[in-house]
Amino acid sequence: MGKVIAIANQKGGVGKTTTAMNLAASLAVLEYKTLVIDADPQANTTSGLGQDPKEVDTSIYECMVDGIDIETIIHKTDMEYLDLVPSHIDLVGAEVEMINLDNREEKMKSVISVVKEKYDFIIIDCSPSLGLITINALTAANSIIIPVQCEYFALEGLGKLLNTIKIIQTRLNPDLEIEGILLTMYDVRLRLSNQVVDEVRMHFKDLVFKTIIPRNVRLSESPSFGLPVIAFDADGKGAVAYLNLAHEIAAKNGMEKVN
Repeated sequence: MGKVIAIANQKGGVGKTTTAMNLAASLAVLEYKTLVIDADPQANTTSGLGQDPKEVDTSIYECMVDGIDIETIIHKTDMEYLDLVPSHIDLVGAEVEMINLDNREEKMKSVISVVKEKYDFIIIDCSPSLGLITINALTAANSIIIPVQCEYFALEGLGKLLNTIKIIQTRLNPDLEIEGILLTMYDVRLRLSNQVVDEVRMHFKDLVFKTIIPRNVRLSESPSFGLPVIAFDADGKGAVAYLNLAHEIAAKNGMEKVN
C-alpha cells in the first residue's frame, strides 16, 4: 500500500515543486516505486521531469472532473522507478467545475485509490493556495510535508496552513499526519538562515526534518534541463540533501532498505 504524501504550503516560492520532484526522484533512486502527481496548474513538476505541459492532453484534472482512469495517463520518466501524472493549465478551471459535484473534496482520493497498491510512495505537488485542489490533495494524503524557507517571514502563513490541516483532520481526513516541516533555501553564510532554523526547531521540535535543503545553483538549474537534480548533478549539495531526506522519510516509515 503506497504512502501518499502531499507537499503543501499556501506561501509561494518556498520550494514545494523543487521538493516534490527531487524527493520523488531520490526515492526512485533508492528503488522505491514512486508516483509524483502534479496538482499545480503551473505544471512546473511536469516540465521539470521532462514532459512538455503543452503536449499534455489529460491530467489529474480530467481524472477528477470527467472520471478518466488515472492508469491511462501515467507517464514513465527516464528513471526506472519514477512515474508521473502530469498537469496542465486547465487545472485552473477544475475548482470551478468541481464546486457543484458531490463529495467534491474527495475526488482525488477516489482517483488515487486505483493505483495506491502499485507504488511505495505517491507524492503530490500542490499549488500555492488553500483552494479545492489542495484540499483534495490533503484529503487524499496520509501525510503532509510543509516546506519552509530559511528567510524573513518564514513562519508567516504557517498558522493558517496548520489551521486548515486541523479542519481537514476533523472533517475530511482524520488520519492525516504532518510528515514533517522541511527547511529549504538554507544559506550557511547568513545569520538570518541560522536564526530561522533555530526558531522553527524551537517552535516545532520533532516535527522538523533533520535534513535541511541548501540554496544550490544546480538545484535551481536542473528543471530547465527537464531533470531532477540527482540526474543532473548527483554529487552536488542539493542532490545529496534530497537523498538524505528520502532516507529519513523511508526510515521514519519503517521502509528503509538494508543493503
